[in-house]
Amino acid sequence: MCGIFACHNHPDVAKFKPTALKLSKAIRHRGPDWSGSVTCHNTILCHERLSIVGVESGAQPLTNADDSIAVAANGEIYNHRLIRKHLKNPYHFKTTSDCEVIIPLYLEHGIDAPKHLDGMFSFVLYDKKQDRTIAARDPIGITTLYKGYNSQEPGAVYFASELKSLHPVCDKIEAFPPGHVFDSLTGETTRYFEPSWWDEKKCPQTPLDLKVLRETLEKSVRKRLMAEVPYGVLLSGGLDSSLVAAIAQRESLRLRKLAEEQAANSQDVDPEAQDKGEGLVGIDDDNKLSTVTFLPQLNSFSIGLPGSPDNKAALEVAKFLGTKHHVMTFTIEDGLNALSDVIYHLETYDVTTIRASTPMYLLSRKIKAMGIKMVLSGEGSDEIFGGYLYFHGAPNKEEFHEECVRRVKNLHLADCLRANKSTSAWGLEARVPFLDKEFLEVAMNIDPQEKMISKERLEKYILRKAFDTKDQPEGAYLPDNILWRQKEQFSDGVGYGWIDALKDQAELQVTDEMMKNPKPEWGDDIPDTKEAYWYRCMFDEHFPPSCASTVMRWTPKWVKQTDPSGRAISIHQAKYDHVEE
Repeated sequence: MCGIFACHNHPDVAKFKPTALKLSKAIRHRGPDWSGSVTCHNTILCHERLSIVGVESGAQPLTNADDSIAVAANGEIYNHRLIRKHLKNPYHFKTTSDCEVIIPLYLEHGIDAPKHLDGMFSFVLYDKKQDRTIAARDPIGITTLYKGYNSQEPGAVYFASELKSLHPVCDKIEAFPPGHVFDSLTGETTRYFEPSWWDEKKCPQTPLDLKVLRETLEKSVRKRLMAEVPYGVLLSGGLDSSLVAAIAQRESLRLRKLAEEQAANSQDVDPEAQDKGEGLVGIDDDNKLSTVTFLPQLNSFSIGLPGSPDNKAALEVAKFLGTKHHVMTFTIEDGLNALSDVIYHLETYDVTTIRASTPMYLLSRKIKAMGIKMVLSGEGSDEIFGGYLYFHGAPNKEEFHEECVRRVKNLHLADCLRANKSTSAWGLEARVPFLDKEFLEVAMNIDPQEKMISKERLEKYILRKAFDTKDQPEGAYLPDNILWRQKEQFSDGVGYGWIDALKDQAELQVTDEMMKNPKPEWGDDIPDTKEAYWYRCMFDEHFPPSCASTVMRWTPKWVKQTDPSGRAISIHQAKYDHVEE
């Protein structure tokens, strides 16, 4: 995951450049491998690079042949080989970077270029000939991006991967909306992502096809193994990360065999063939993956307090799959000591996000120390399939589906933000197969009656059933007791003592008198618990009030509770046991 900072139409860009480089440096944790910048007219693009694809040649900002177009991009374009092959006009690529395809797509499609990208991305592109800047963010907001303004510079527009690069120079900041593109020629930010399921009031009726559901998720995982560096999987022992790990392990074993076969017949690829995508990492027209990195074993990682439910389940999954598993334990003191740093990197004061991000933040540091630069993760499944325990309270399929769509639309303010910033804090990239465009098109269009929870159907029943193949030629993906394990929210699964300790510490930090007298600058956004109050105070230590408008609080629906923990839902099973179908 990389970091980008840019400013369009600055009143004195030459004088501003040293400041711009300093603001870009503030997010160098996202991209510790290289730094670059391009200045032209009144626009500057800065980039902090994490090299995963096109490692040797993909330094950014990327430019075209005459340097009239420059782009600073953050993310991964999984269909870059296909784009190279199917461009209408010949284009000679300077690098093997997947992100370089943004330039010829812009030349052919203008601001419609993002529609043709399959991946997670944020980018800012500058067209020198038109003095035009366009910026875009991936459909769901897996990568983070913000837009800012300075009231003293009415024509300038700022962009950055994180708030910490914007608040020193902007007095108005907003989250750049996912699935949108900004065009400086019009000053407008418009939606380019218009999937069939976007209208939450339109209840889908597509019959369930378990095979299509399974194969589409397998294809999504396959895409995300595109890499030229060592990678691994986050494995909590829950359903979602376990399925991703199972698919990744199957594909990794296939890739290992293929790599061994190809080693004896390796040959250089002609540069003109490279322009068509030959010899590069990624998927081809036949949905076959090519990658240059394979490991003797797939590495999997879990974290928890000693004796946590997640670590116990993760070990069982890893043993079943044959991954090289690494169990990380943390103490409550480790977590409490890290809280201020976690909030600085997350740039939020949402209780659920902070609870879950702290273990992920600690785990990411250890993963990066092992030389791993990319991990697969299971975010998004609970929003798509109504997997949170509060979905038991959905009164009908229409409201169930409406809540699923709402949750997916808000992922960029919750789980996507957590996964992106917790890992990027240490120069680690998280990829999320459940949020693939094609998989979303399949899963979000299934008749929501199939997703409803009942006495006979556990949450995410159809996802579990799709991978219940022990009696089929595919064989078992997971042990039965993992495949049918009840949902644990990550902040619960790492060990129940974690949340209890946070509440206890908040009691010591926040008095009843403080709760009665919230800060005037908070306006109507008043914390309703001492834990929330404590986090908001730590947020204020790092960020001015102008950043607060980008924060969304995660709250459950259909239940009478203020605590967002899944454990607070009455039907939660407090112990790790076998859940029958």
